[in-house]
Amino acid sequence: MNNIYDSHAHYDSEAFDEDREDLIASLPSKGVCGLINCASDMKTAEKCLELSAEYSFIYAACGVHPHEAAECRGNYLDELKAMCDNPKCVAIGEIGLDYHYDFSPRDLQLKFFEEQIILANEMNLPIIVHDREAHEDTMNLLKKYKPAGVVHCFSGSAEMAKEVLKLGMYIGLGGACTFKNAKKPLEVAAIVPEGKLLIETDCPYMTPVPFRGQRNDSSFIPYTAQILASVRGCTADEILDITRKNANTLFKTEL
Repeated sequence: MNNIYDSHAHYDSEAFDEDREDLIASLPSKGVCGLINCASDMKTAEKCLELSAEYSFIYAACGVHPHEAAECRGNYLDELKAMCDNPKCVAIGEIGLDYHYDFSPRDLQLKFFEEQIILANEMNLPIIVHDREAHEDTMNLLKKYKPAGVVHCFSGSAEMAKEVLKLGMYIGLGGACTFKNAKKPLEVAAIVPEGKLLIETDCPYMTPVPFRGQRNDSSFIPYTAQILASVRGCTADEILDITRKNANTLFKTEL
């Protein structure tokens, strides 16, 4: 196996501080051919770029997560634009809206999301979208600006997925598909066209069954692929081949 492309990871997380180098170095031997390491603010964006410089199979997404909008200082857009000029930065993300925790005021979340979508369009980069309990406002901005990109860890309905797909965007699915209450993600998994499906970990979070509760990493993706395959009537290996091809297409990589 050498066809696991993790479209959303956070190996800069402190959860990996004790064994980051050893774990990342082991991933190719476990079938991982590529991954996108996603930032949450300017500091983690720097870490993402550092990891992408160290490992050929890692690319970076740089951006400000809605949780961090309230803490972001200065003219972050100039700094972000400079980061996005790095050839190993292939997306702006993760960005979006989170109305579940509301760690940042909603008007500020909307401001940051809109600004970063505009920047992505200007730089011809895809976006990686975080949407939690903010479906209407998320879709309003996506429909307004029509960016390229993916709605990661998709939590909306099949009807919302169809609206995302109409915009030409991708749907990212991960460990939540293996959970007992995974009705909506599996309904979405069944309808996403072959060319618009991505697979992800969101590691160290969202660990799939049977390892739920443990730290997640990219080597667990086959468990998610098995569930997706059962819903879509194909094999897990076919899911990995499809999602690898799609990730390479969206992020303009060759992994």
